[in-house]
Amino acid sequence: MSVSWLHIAIIYFFVLGIVFFAVVPFLLSHLLAPKARAEKLRMPYECGMIPHGSAWVKFGINYYFYALIFLAFDVDVLFLFPVATHYVEAPDLVSFIKLLIFIVILFASVIYFWKKGVFTWPKKIKP
Repeated sequence: MSVSWLHIAIIYFFVLGIVFFAVVPFLLSHLLAPKARAEKLRMPYECGMIPHGSAWVKFGINYYFYALIFLAFDVDVLFLFPVATHYVEAPDLVSFIKLLIFIVILFASVIYFWKKGVFTWPKKIKP
């Protein structure tokens, strides 16, 4: 394999891109940033109020689990908006059947999660 001027130019610009877009901003921020050593600047920010306890509080897994379920159903509902706008122009029954199948699957998943007890909040959350 022969190396041409094009390969050298690509490698050259790749290295320059890494230097100018990664290394130089990091060095400039390190050199030009103010060096404040005040203790209050190291505290976590909580809306102007003095924080109580540690900033590294562990939350129960249920919070994240509910967030993932919300995202899953939210994405499904967001899919329905463009489908609803296109449904007005749909000339046949096939698009209605496809939409109906999607909604039935979405509703069946909600019933499945409900029967499994996913939507019940536990009495005590262990951190």
